[in-house]
Amino acid sequence: MSTAALPFRILPRITDRNRFFWTGGEVGELRFLRCDDCGTFVHPPVPVCPTCLGRSLRPHAVSGRAVLTTFTVNHHAWMPGPELPYVVAIVDIDEAPGVRLTTNIVGVEPDAVQIGMPLRVAFEQHPDPDDPASSGVWLPLFEPADT
Repeated sequence: MSTAALPFRILPRITDRNRFFWTGGEVGELRFLRCDDCGTFVHPPVPVCPTCLGRSLRPHAVSGRAVLTTFTVNHHAWMPGPELPYVVAIVDIDEAPGVRLTTNIVGVEPDAVQIGMPLRVAFEQHPDPDDPASSGVWLPLFEPADT
């Protein structure tokens, strides 16, 4: 998708603590921190595992598969953004129990979206306003897994 065709989105500030998450899409990877001691996936990034209090947390790629937990269809232009209507959703990540993302569902008409539907990640690349020379920010959006 060309930059001119991208909808306006409020972009995250990339830091050393979250860079792995926001840039993983460049290589097609959805990444979360995982505790080396107990295997717990953690999101958003924190320095200590909430399960075992371990400090050995490293980025780990998952398949990008998810299940739609809940959603709403936005019909109002609160600010510039995606074309209306659009779906705002919370998804459960398949291999990362307890990890949920707030995201948008794309590639499907809003009327066809259903709780429990299987999804897969679809990254949307945006220029990083803080580092124009970088590959940018890769937002993890989700689409139906059967498309």
